[in-house]
Amino acid sequence: MIVLQEKRVQVSPPLTRGPSAFIPENEVMQANGLDERTNLLVEEYSTSGRLDNITQVMSIHTQYLESFLRSQFYMLRMDGPLPLPYRHYIAIMAAARHQCSYLINMHVDEFLKTGGIAEWLNGLEYIPQRLKNLNEINKLLAHRPWLITKEHIQKLVKTGENNWSLPELVHAVVLLAHYHALASFVFGSGINPERDPDTSNGVRLIAVNNFCVCDLANDNNIENASLTSSNFGIADSLSELEALMERMKRLQEDKEDEEASQEEMDTRFEKEKKESLLVISGAFDDEIVSTDVSRYVEDPGFGYKDFARRGEDHLPTFRAQDYTWENHGFSLVNRLYSDIGHLLDEKFRMVYNLTYNTMATHEDVDTTTLRRALFNYVHCMYGIRYDDYDYGEVNQLLERSLKVYIKTVTCYPERTTKRMYDSYWRQFKHSEKVRAAQPDWLHRGPCVVYK
Repeated sequence: MIVLQEKRVQVSPPLTRGPSAFIPENEVMQANGLDERTNLLVEEYSTSGRLDNITQVMSIHTQYLESFLRSQFYMLRMDGPLPLPYRHYIAIMAAARHQCSYLINMHVDEFLKTGGIAEWLNGLEYIPQRLKNLNEINKLLAHRPWLITKEHIQKLVKTGENNWSLPELVHAVVLLAHYHALASFVFGSGINPERDPDTSNGVRLIAVNNFCVCDLANDNNIENASLTSSNFGIADSLSELEALMERMKRLQEDKEDEEASQEEMDTRFEKEKKESLLVISGAFDDEIVSTDVSRYVEDPGFGYKDFARRGEDHLPTFRAQDYTWENHGFSLVNRLYSDIGHLLDEKFRMVYNLTYNTMATHEDVDTTTLRRALFNYVHCMYGIRYDDYDYGEVNQLLERSLKVYIKTVTCYPERTTKRMYDSYWRQFKHSEKVRAAQPDWLHRGPCVVYK
């Protein structure tokens, strides 16, 4: 008889109050007001039935929150190819690739509530072979999606007792991509463990490894991190902001006057792709994945490697125009998993176009060039190129500290620290910084769903 092992360990209370270790509690409340609309969204679409910390932070942008919750609810609760326990176990497998204890425990609970077999929570060796077969595509999607080939898909759907139908596989891949992205948001926004009044210390046992989300998020020393960021004077921050706005204005004017040649555009992309190698967030060669997380991970040593390798002259590139979400991915996904294409499309469009035309205290600002630079920088790190974009804009608009944060949250979110968060856009509102950490923005965008 196999005994189910304890799935949680005691964790320290958060070092900060509120839903985020990065954003003061009062600013979260002031920014979103937790209004009636947010409460209605939670009642209608929350799978947990409560206002969790992710929802509180994300509700700073209520429009996006609605789209996010609707699509997530559809994936997890509405009619679809996969049984409910499978959906939550796949979420656990995806979150474990980024060591996201918060999401793992959330879906351990949901897995059991939906009738999942408790024995499966002892680790991957206890699950059906069909689920085990997802391990390869899970790790590739999480860390190096450019390595996925048609052979990976063919292997999963080939005839046999453990094969996946195409609708089932699309459902599974959408879930994997969703939870890889959501792990980025959890770490990138410093989401704290949930508080539970039924526990003695007020902290729900939300972590399954030897540190809770808030420990790493706070760099284990929130005061020192704050002191570091305070070394920059207000005048310096203001001048950085003004300089950024001036560069945005100049780029827009230059674009109207003269366009670069295609050859020059090619050169600038290759330069940016190689320069992304130089953006390093820290050495983590000795990272250890705890037993509580590793039970859900195959090949834990497999992680992100720079798409553009040093010393390579001719680097393969995925041209976004060759296979687009609008012309190819949407129809394929929607045909095999009814209506999810519409929900994803709405979510992708929402996050790409979301703007309040503000930058810090400035209003009526056209932020298009800045938003596109962020979006394309993320895709550049995964070898995805847009032929109509001038990648010279990336270096002009994204400061190094922002690049470090973006690359960390996108490629290895479990390494994100409060110091990284504090170091960029120091004069911006927290709501504007959270905007940069939303899942569909920072993580691969729609490309992951169909690549």
